[in-house]
Amino acid sequence: MRELKVSVIGLGGMGGGMARALLAAGFHITVYNRTIAKAESLRAQGATVAASAGEAAEGADVVLFSLADEAAVEQVLFGEVIWKMRPGTTVLDTSTVSPAFARNTALRLAASGIHRVEACVVGNPMMANTGQLRVFTAGEPEAAESMQPVLGALSQEIRHLGPAGRASALKLAFNLLLGIQTAGLAEAVAFAEGAGVDRELLLTALDNSGWRSPVLSFRSEFMRKRSYEPAGFRATLMHKDLQLADEEARSFSVDLPLVEAAAQRFAEVIEEGRGDEDAAVVVELTSSRSPAVRS
Repeated sequence: MRELKVSVIGLGGMGGGMARALLAAGFHITVYNRTIAKAESLRAQGATVAASAGEAAEGADVVLFSLADEAAVEQVLFGEVIWKMRPGTTVLDTSTVSPAFARNTALRLAASGIHRVEACVVGNPMMANTGQLRVFTAGEPEAAESMQPVLGALSQEIRHLGPAGRASALKLAFNLLLGIQTAGLAEAVAFAEGAGVDRELLLTALDNSGWRSPVLSFRSEFMRKRSYEPAGFRATLMHKDLQLADEEARSFSVDLPLVEAAAQRFAEVIEEGRGDEDAAVVVELTSSRSPAVRS
């Protein structure tokens, strides 16, 4: 079978990791990132670095997007890339967007003969680097099936969920839980420190208890080191996803009060100028407001 020509647009922690996994699997890929410096390590590993998003998409069979938000997808996909893609191309979109945006984007691309497969990728940048993500797809079943060679290089599990929008809904469900748990862990740390319990002691006790989870352990490492860069999941993106989940829930008359509270905490992180740090940095704002440690 002819080798698929794959392009990756957006080389943040997840996008860059997925590009490396594709290279490791033997794909010859073209990459593009607005900050070209992020592409240099991939160039050294054999990737072709494009000068623009449009150039990256030209002639590709699959264009994988890993962008920050809906505005970025709109600008790059419909402002720069769509004119360069031929009918039959597949957009494999791993960006976290609302289900409504996902459905609308699929319809707009279909009008140009372009397939869209939305891919909810679950994991962190380290898992992306090693092809150990879990991927949940939505969209046309045939288009999703055709992505198996690419998705197989990225993941340890692939599941198709059905029509457009479902993978986006699942991703927001995961991320709203992550946001609430991260804010909750920050409050647990602040409470313990305010009561005179050392942060390291608390986090170690949690890691050795029934409350342990891989997700919280990943965030607790940032809190333990009190160092939040490079981010695994930026606070700005956490806030964005919580807002998307809340807005989507309102459209079907569901209230998410915990999501609203968590979103406010991450809004405060952004106001403090720390939005580009890992979401775990919320602990520093929470702790700074707690009472003085008792002796």
